[in-house]
Amino acid sequence: MDTASDLNPPPYTALPDHPPPSPPSRKPLNFTIATIVSLLLLVSIITLIPDHTPSPAATQSPPAIRLPRGVAEGVSAKSYPYVSDSAGSAGSFNWTNAMFSWQRTAFHFQPEGNWMNDPNGPLYHKGWYHLFYQYNPESAVWGNISWGHAVSRDLIHWLYLPYSMVPDQPYDVNGVWTGSATILPDGRIVMLYTGDTIDGVQVQNLAYPANSSDPLLLNWVKYPGNPVLVPPPGIGPKDFRDPTTAWLGHDGKWRITIGSRVGTTLGIALVYTTDDFIKYELLDRYLHAVPGTGMWECVDFYPVSVDGSKGLDTSVNGAGVKHVLKASLDDTKLDHYAIGTYFGDNDTWVPDNPEEDVGIGLKLDYGRYYASKTFYDQNKERRILWGWINETDTEANDLAKGWASVQTVPRTVVFDKKTGSNIIQWPVEEVESLRLGSTEFNGVLLEPGSVVELDVGTATQLDISAEFELEALGSEEAAVSDDGCGGGAVERSNLGPFGLLVLAHQSLSELTPIYFNVANSSKGSREAYFCVDEKRSSKATDFYKPVYGSSIPVLEGENFSMRVLVDHSIVESFGQGGRRVITARIYPTEAIYGAAKLFLFNNATSAKVKATVKVWQLNSAFIRPFP
Repeated sequence: MDTASDLNPPPYTALPDHPPPSPPSRKPLNFTIATIVSLLLLVSIITLIPDHTPSPAATQSPPAIRLPRGVAEGVSAKSYPYVSDSAGSAGSFNWTNAMFSWQRTAFHFQPEGNWMNDPNGPLYHKGWYHLFYQYNPESAVWGNISWGHAVSRDLIHWLYLPYSMVPDQPYDVNGVWTGSATILPDGRIVMLYTGDTIDGVQVQNLAYPANSSDPLLLNWVKYPGNPVLVPPPGIGPKDFRDPTTAWLGHDGKWRITIGSRVGTTLGIALVYTTDDFIKYELLDRYLHAVPGTGMWECVDFYPVSVDGSKGLDTSVNGAGVKHVLKASLDDTKLDHYAIGTYFGDNDTWVPDNPEEDVGIGLKLDYGRYYASKTFYDQNKERRILWGWINETDTEANDLAKGWASVQTVPRTVVFDKKTGSNIIQWPVEEVESLRLGSTEFNGVLLEPGSVVELDVGTATQLDISAEFELEALGSEEAAVSDDGCGGGAVERSNLGPFGLLVLAHQSLSELTPIYFNVANSSKGSREAYFCVDEKRSSKATDFYKPVYGSSIPVLEGENFSMRVLVDHSIVESFGQGGRRVITARIYPTEAIYGAAKLFLFNNATSAKVKATVKVWQLNSAFIRPFP
């Protein structure tokens, strides 16, 4: 156990216009020395490390250069040309192979190489979890989309299998795109997926295992009568994609929903019924529609139990059940969801709170995250969520390192019974099988303006649990920006920000703050925000470095808490037990390998914070080809 002594920071001063030189690196000999180091560092970082990054207006406004990769083909953007084209020789960082090698994750799923995007058709079958995914076998950029395939006994230790489907038919020759699996009551598996035809039209196709008794589902058959669905009247040829898992209705017919739009702004979820997954009937009403949200893709629709803690099969409905409707918004590249009621008699869904409808309210993840997909795990009676972590660097860098994109750690999804207004996301329990040794820090007192190192050794593969108790200041309020996260952790108030600095260099030349901002400390529910600041995550400038965040419910009697998974260049942060989640994809140049450190910080001007932290080192998942 380590405990920080009281710190006496110098008086608060305004953020300098230019950052001071970084202090030399130093390794703490013990906690007393660490405290002294923190005091020395405060001279230059009392405003929490001024921002090296030029203003967004100066460097990150996307000029009209060219269409992102994938847009012309009718899918969401798969590249960031304003970064790739504007980086140039002047803006490009001198990346090394060692830097690129460090970025590759240890326990997040990613292929051996090349491009990956959406998770597809996840399921559990005969003792194996299956993950299919959008994959380019030929390059680290989007194109030639096929379905990669991997299996695992525990959702963590994955084994690569041969591709399950490739674009080799007129109805999918331009891409085997996103789809979903449905397990029928007799155990048969059907897979519906979007194909991009030889004419550039989005259609829905049927596939099924060649041998459903095969636990590995190695071979797949495409239905010879494909496509089974084409865009209906009024729907554009490039606005019809990503069928969901099917559910059984009250009449014994199966339903699926497919995302689309009407005009350019009305996001919709179409509903089809079928008896055999070959012939379909389009209903004359939408499952749901929201003006101003644009094209919906990768729609997900599933029930959650209001009273229980277990997941529900996709066909469950009735008393004690709410339904989650999620859409990936093509216009904003964000995954939004809402909780509501599904009326099975007319196949419509109504949100509980119209002011937080799909696309205008809650996000599934407030960071780098898109195209998510859930499935019901009948093995452990839980609903599992996958999501795609896409890149924000240049295509040249992706080609140089030989891969692009990662999947999140699988998460369980349940209804938040305490708030009644959101879901709870949490890493699957199997992640804990990777835990090695742990270190605890109890009652670490963080004075206003302080930074304290946590001596955990190399800090590149961690599972961190942290709780913060904010000093009571009566009914004092703090002036925070409208979104609560504003310009990042450098923006101070009397109540915050406070939290962790992950993947931080000893000199604090690079760091990624994960923190809370508090707008008031009155009794009862607090107005608080959960944030991740990437602005100082890297000295390189040839990629996007935003500040992510959201308001977060903190109920009476609760301290501020977070769980953070650090896996090299991926950081997944879960606030207040998973009420809000933020995924970060970062590209450090110095805070890598043994130079990556972990710190606590309190950048408030008045309030003291007491922190309790437990940190586990995590093993690698050793993802590899099937033996």
